[in-house]
Amino acid sequence: MARPDEAAALTALCLRSKASNGYDAAFMAACAAELTVTPGEIAEGLFWVAGDAPPLGCAQLILDARGGAGEVARVFVDPECQGRGIGRALWGRVLAEARAQGLRRLHLDADPFAEEFYRRLGFRETGRSPSGSIPGRTLARMRLDLDGGAVSAVPPPPPARPSRR
Repeated sequence: MARPDEAAALTALCLRSKASNGYDAAFMAACAAELTVTPGEIAEGLFWVAGDAPPLGCAQLILDARGGAGEVARVFVDPECQGRGIGRALWGRVLAEARAQGLRRLHLDADPFAEEFYRRLGFRETGRSPSGSIPGRTLARMRLDLDGGAVSAVPPPPPARPSRR
């Protein structure tokens, strides 16, 4: 699990990973607030990190207060480490926790560069969502039902990094 004192390093990771998709400085400036990780968000929720100083990847799961669903957020991998299984390992942690929480479905808004990754995990597009930072831009709204399909093919998660809290 991530630690609150890692918020700045995780924010830098999120920005670096997003920028690696070729977004320009103006786009990144518009996204900065949305990609900022706060110590409070880490302390309150389910936020995993791969690697140590500096972190190599991260993923967040936000539980729906009404129950039964979760929102997958801030799934980022350092650009120099992409394609090495870090995203898949983080996904394994998210999926294991979703099942442990008894969730029936997961949702997310996918950046265009991440849509294929999520499709390979079994997500399907259900519509479009407005961007949280770019007026007029929409993102694929995706859903994964946790009762079968490609989800069962995901390898078990790696051991969790011990919490230092």
